[in-house]
Amino acid sequence: MTAPAALLLVVTAFLTALLSGIFGMAGGLVLMGVLALMLPVSAAFVTHGLLQLVANGWRAVLHRQHISWPILWNYALASAIAAGVVLAVAFVPSKPLLFLLLGLVPMLVWLPKNWLQLDASKPSHALVSGFLVTALNLSAGVAGPLLDIFFVRTALNRHQIVATKAATQVFSHLAKIIVYGAPMLVAGKGGVPPWWLFALAIPASMLGTTAGGWVLDRLSDANFKRWTAWIVTAIGLFYLWKAAQLWF
Repeated sequence: MTAPAALLLVVTAFLTALLSGIFGMAGGLVLMGVLALMLPVSAAFVTHGLLQLVANGWRAVLHRQHISWPILWNYALASAIAAGVVLAVAFVPSKPLLFLLLGLVPMLVWLPKNWLQLDASKPSHALVSGFLVTALNLSAGVAGPLLDIFFVRTALNRHQIVATKAATQVFSHLAKIIVYGAPMLVAGKGGVPPWWLFALAIPASMLGTTAGGWVLDRLSDANFKRWTAWIVTAIGLFYLWKAAQLWF
């Protein structure tokens, strides 16, 4: 990997962790797109999983006092089941399909709230969330907007939402590393960036997460929800344009 490409990934790791540290999502959406442009699809999934595992894990540690543990354990159980299903069917999306999915996923934030009466604080809904979000994460690389649908009706405040979503995504990204990384190891295929890049990107990601938490403390609940929707929509529109380029 060239020095400019490595520098771009490290800076992207910081900025996307900062974005997710503030809004609880969007950062992973941007990072997945950048990686998909630079790497083969399976390598992009594994690299994204590793970097986001650290970013989400560190965010969960920083805000651990706000985590809703009942939601987390139900989510984790269903997440493991989803990972097993996707691993069994051995699905790997093409780049055009990947960008199409990346573009469509953010549009979920505009679904009318009365269409889906979902609440992650209900055990059955947390289980459904774990299965569907992990399955989408393993297909599109990201699933933040879908996960958000399960949290908009909860009574959780912004700190609890960010902390609990970060903790759940630890399991989704771990599933991504296993599902896409295991076949690569068995086949002896490369494509994943060298270890030294992760040695630089992981601290950058942790620093971005910490900075994002500082901004989150100064953001109101109303602004938090409004800005999240518009940011992910703009990102989604760009990915739809990119998918059209790749298809045609």
